[in-house]
Amino acid sequence: MNDADYMSLALELARRGMGWTSPNPMVGAVLVKDGQIIGQGWHTRYGALHAEREALKSCTQSPQGATLYVTLEPCCHHGRQPPCTQAILDAGITRVVVGSHDPNPLVAGKGLRILREHGIQVETGVCQEACDALNQVFFHYIQTRQPYVVLKYAMTMDGKIATRTGASKWITGEAARRRVHEDRHRCAAILAGVGTVIADDPLLTCRMEGGKNPIRVICDTHLRTPLDSQILRTAREVPTILATACAEEGQRAPYEAAGCRVWTLPEREGHVDLAALMAHLGQEGVDSVLLEGGGTLNWSALEQGLVQKVQVYIAPKLFGGGAAKSPVEGLGVETPDQAVRLVHTTITPLGEDFLLESEVESHVYRDR
Repeated sequence: MNDADYMSLALELARRGMGWTSPNPMVGAVLVKDGQIIGQGWHTRYGALHAEREALKSCTQSPQGATLYVTLEPCCHHGRQPPCTQAILDAGITRVVVGSHDPNPLVAGKGLRILREHGIQVETGVCQEACDALNQVFFHYIQTRQPYVVLKYAMTMDGKIATRTGASKWITGEAARRRVHEDRHRCAAILAGVGTVIADDPLLTCRMEGGKNPIRVICDTHLRTPLDSQILRTAREVPTILATACAEEGQRAPYEAAGCRVWTLPEREGHVDLAALMAHLGQEGVDSVLLEGGGTLNWSALEQGLVQKVQVYIAPKLFGGGAAKSPVEGLGVETPDQAVRLVHTTITPLGEDFLLESEVESHVYRDR
């Protein structure tokens, strides 16, 4: 095995922490001595040991003189855990191979510099593209303090998210719906509008075995969420936030009594200001949001430049109907050259359906 092989193993380990480490990154580590793997580990959940210390804890022999493969630059500061650079020095490791640089201002090259200053051979950039892709959410959040927003919707091949009567269960098959619950597990929060709650009465929970529920966030400008909705009935079991522009205590009281947190935020064009909401979520440590809204909410998020990724589940069906809902509505753009541009598109078959995933080109909002 070579450096890339060991780093690939570290990446596999890192992915085991998916959904559990937020707002920390996913990290995997492998220790190799005399061509043999002597230890391996990953960051299992927020607040737990970091990957490097997990790998050291699992060692089958002394790590002195070993090579450490780690997907992200080792930390060098005290947080919930002590610095991993010190653990590496104490263990007598002589070579460290790193996938990604850590953009966290508390680290940002300092970890590598400390190791080099103590005579450790440090190499970087091994499987960097894969390591960077693993922590897109963390990199975005640590540099902006804003959540990484994934806009997700399911539609037919003629671009409909519901029939002309509003019926939408189910557009996609079981394989696609299972993948949605995996994504709900991965994201810290899920965002929907009150229109979706009124129309569909969803739970917005993760039903993946062994998964965790995201924080539910409902954009409800005028507090219209039905008091008998599933969202309200389960608010004490699943953390739920209602984002509203309503400041009247009398209107807020029944929602708070049901167990919801009610945030009063500014209005923008008659709706809750999504930029203010994202800033507030970021301050609360929410690093990622799965946006499962209707066409109006989806356009608002795109128009304000808040979306980093788009996930489209496409079913081989046709609904037709001029009045049938489409996934992105709102005012829209005036000319084709104003389109929201998507890049790095991938296509994944899921049973009879397909998942298209694209990143939003970072500069598409510059002229708006």
